Amino acid sequence: MKMGPLFALTLWALSTVSAQADSLKMAVTTSFHNSGLAEVLLPEIQKDTGIEVQLLVVGTGQALRLGEAGDVDAILVHSKAAEEEFVLGGFGVHRREIMFNDFVFVGPSADPAGIAGAASATDALGLIAQNGAAFVSRGDDSGTHKKELGLWADAGIDAEARAVSWYKEAGAGMGASLNTASGLNAYIMTDRASWLKFGNKGDLALLYAGDPALFNQYAYLPVSPEMHGHVKAELALQLEDWLVSDRARDLIDGYVLEGGRLFVFNAKR
Repeated sequence: MKMGPLFALTLWALSTVSAQADSLKMAVTTSFHNSGLAEVLLPEIQKDTGIEVQLLVVGTGQALRLGEAGDVDAILVHSKAAEEEFVLGGFGVHRREIMFNDFVFVGPSADPAGIAGAASATDALGLIAQNGAAFVSRGDDSGTHKKELGLWADAGIDAEARAVSWYKEAGAGMGASLNTASGLNAYIMTDRASWLKFGNKGDLALLYAGDPALFNQYAYLPVSPEMHGHVKAELALQLEDWLVSDRARDLIDGYVLEGGRLFVFNAKR
């Protein structure tokens, strides 16, 4: 039987709707994207669930704003206080921890501020300030930037004290900020995954890590369908089920670069 043009058009429309129903928009941090883990996870998510995850790569602050506006279906970020405020405000269904790594300080291999021997992360920042050593900040309201500002505050070094020539705000993602630090041969705080993946290290070296204050938790937040009725809530929950599965654990824990493990799965089922 010959297919009429109206019937063909109907089939095309139905197939388009079906394809759209299996896609989901998720805002993720630049640090997660720069790590390369998305390139490992997304094909497996689509293979196992049929969901095509479309990423919007931004800082944590912008990711949360996208969720508040209903421009994405889910968020994967790393700033606990801001995430809890997002859920408390009714914009997120809940907050589900997925994986963690840590923040580290990198800088010139000669370490002019002597942070390699620092007693703590705040002590390391104090040494950088005391020596007026060049430091690059993300300066972009990202999770990394929020964490850095908190550590400066804990070190007793406020914004006025940082309004000096040695403190540089990149206003950019993690990869671009690392490039700036490499070009200036400056200190910077970065997540370990981005550092391991970064290819333009130049004279930079990892100088300080290990303080529990540098713990870096990533969490998944489905956007609330009560706040935004158009979001794909069922797909977001299906994706969450996959992200806390044994399959996800094996892929996340098995992702290593240069002998270094980039993330540790810690989702509770």
